[in-house]
Amino acid sequence: MSNPSTLGELKRSAFSEVRLKTRSVRDEMRENLIAKLRQGGPLFPGVLGFEETVVPQVVNALLSKHNFILLGLRGQAKTRLTRMLTALLDPEMPYVAGSEVRDNPYAPISRYARDLVAAQGDETPIAWLSASDRYIEKLATPDVTIADMIGDLDPIKAAKRGHDIADEMVIHYGLLPRANRGIFAVNELPDLAGKIQVGLFNVLQEGDVQIKGFPVRLPLDLLMVFTANPEDYTARGKIITPLKDRIGSEIRTHYPLSVEQGIEITAQEAWVDRGGITIHVPAYLREVVEQVAFTARDDKKVDKRSGVSQRLPITVMENVVSNAERRAVLTGDTEAVPRMADLYAALPSITGKLELEYEGELKGSDHVARDLIRLAVAKTFHKHFETVNFGQVIQWFDLGGAIKVDDQASNGELLKELEGIQGLMEKTAKLKSGPSVGARAAAGEFILEGLYSLKRISRSLERGFMKESKSAGEGPEPDEAPRRKRQFN
Repeated sequence: MSNPSTLGELKRSAFSEVRLKTRSVRDEMRENLIAKLRQGGPLFPGVLGFEETVVPQVVNALLSKHNFILLGLRGQAKTRLTRMLTALLDPEMPYVAGSEVRDNPYAPISRYARDLVAAQGDETPIAWLSASDRYIEKLATPDVTIADMIGDLDPIKAAKRGHDIADEMVIHYGLLPRANRGIFAVNELPDLAGKIQVGLFNVLQEGDVQIKGFPVRLPLDLLMVFTANPEDYTARGKIITPLKDRIGSEIRTHYPLSVEQGIEITAQEAWVDRGGITIHVPAYLREVVEQVAFTARDDKKVDKRSGVSQRLPITVMENVVSNAERRAVLTGDTEAVPRMADLYAALPSITGKLELEYEGELKGSDHVARDLIRLAVAKTFHKHFETVNFGQVIQWFDLGGAIKVDDQASNGELLKELEGIQGLMEKTAKLKSGPSVGARAAAGEFILEGLYSLKRISRSLERGFMKESKSAGEGPEPDEAPRRKRQFN
């Protein structure tokens, strides 16, 4: 059955006049939220790691009918969470057709809609909004004006329609009035100029807007949601106190609380299934990629106030897979298994996402990123091989053995080289990475990388993995043009 197209049809439908007049957006979201809680299941599918922390606080804010703010560092799913609030709105909502502020047909607030209903009565045309149409988002920047957010006079409209400049019909409404009967989200709230914040404060306090000194009151019906970085929100005093005081709930977001949570998020978000060539990402490599982000968040050379976005492991994983895919295309392998060499090839995905402290700037982002990889490998390697004796492997290097890994070598070529190291390949079974040639070769290389990260063996640009020396792992690698051979610290 099609939706009613006139006010008369709407009155005869299931959309009760009393219900539409008295039920605010916050009442609507509260009712739908309670229904979802009774049904069970995730409220915000795809937002992982917040189930026991952030989500319950968001639920409490909505049940309390609060405007709220999400405080968190970059890459903590704040914007994604606000956009998913539309799932708590009704699938469709009627409004007076042509209204810029989405007037309730039973209680219009704009001059346009009031005049139209008075003139046409039950023949007033009705249009419909989907839940996604009822969400308006604005990124706060210093150049945002009151006209953008609230509205302004439109002299061109006045001239074309023959209205006096003081007529309410010449108002051009901003984003806030156009979000009426929906959700209005402001990202990076502290970047708004003080006078714009005063305008928002008036909406939160009085529940209306006033445009350019007009004696016009618009009792807007909306839920306001904000996001901000904690540093900007609290320490720098960029939020006017009356606005801060009237935001009902302040909810802190966070990065994944465990490596396992991070792996789950990265697996969900990273583009890994490419088609054509079979991609197999070993579990230990997923751990290393995630551990790079965790290590960076604790590293004193990385700026804690800026944070390390969860986008870092996502883009690193995509670059790692791409390098393995490129190698498979060149060598003719039917399976692409990412190796440790591919993680070093993904350095551009790490360096571009790190804000460094002074000490880190002195060392350089490339050197810092390589250190982070080495530490991440060491933690992961220790987890899997804490009780394993690698005496045979180390002895092979102590007796003068050396191997230089070619990052463009095929799976078979690499495996053949690694099988020449006594006692190495039998240890790969502990990683449970799979029996394929590519999986076994990648596992063998990971073990060598792990022994290097723990300084049990050494590595150089010229000879590759070799006997441990006092300088193992120390000093930055010299800048050189890209080579086919893998480069090491």
